[in-house]
Amino acid sequence: MLNVCALVGRLVADPEVRQGAAGTTVCRFRIAVDRDFVRQGEQRQADFIPCVAFGRTGEFVSKWFRKGSWIAVNGRLRQDSYTDRNGQNRTSYEVNVENVSFVGSKSDGQTRQEAAPAGNTDIAGGEMYPGEKLSDYQPHKAKAAPDAEGFAEIDDNEDLPF
Repeated sequence: MLNVCALVGRLVADPEVRQGAAGTTVCRFRIAVDRDFVRQGEQRQADFIPCVAFGRTGEFVSKWFRKGSWIAVNGRLRQDSYTDRNGQNRTSYEVNVENVSFVGSKSDGQTRQEAAPAGNTDIAGGEMYPGEKLSDYQPHKAKAAPDAEGFAEIDDNEDLPF
């Protein structure tokens, strides 16, 4: 069976963070995802997708994303059934987020130090450099320098560089 969701949109509100019973971070947020089609004479519609991220992924979302931020997530769709106070059977859906990515820059002039809450560490937990922009973050290692003929050796023990 295959259960995969990939979404790109904007956060509807600031992420809500709580600690679970076992001390695990639980981060809940909703993403507004525009629909592909627009009926003539109408405004573009959006779907509001509830998401939950656990552990380090949840901490990452709560630290680096705010209301209106572009975000890309992938994970799996989860369905829950329950009975409400009136005895009606209800169904809810949410995306259990496994990976999160930035889409574009948070803002053109904002540095990590200005964007980050208290603390002096970057996304990977290392020290930040003054004036470093959030958009400068590269999750992959630096690419090899090309030789005189313009070719660079690719280490095939890693993920592809594209």
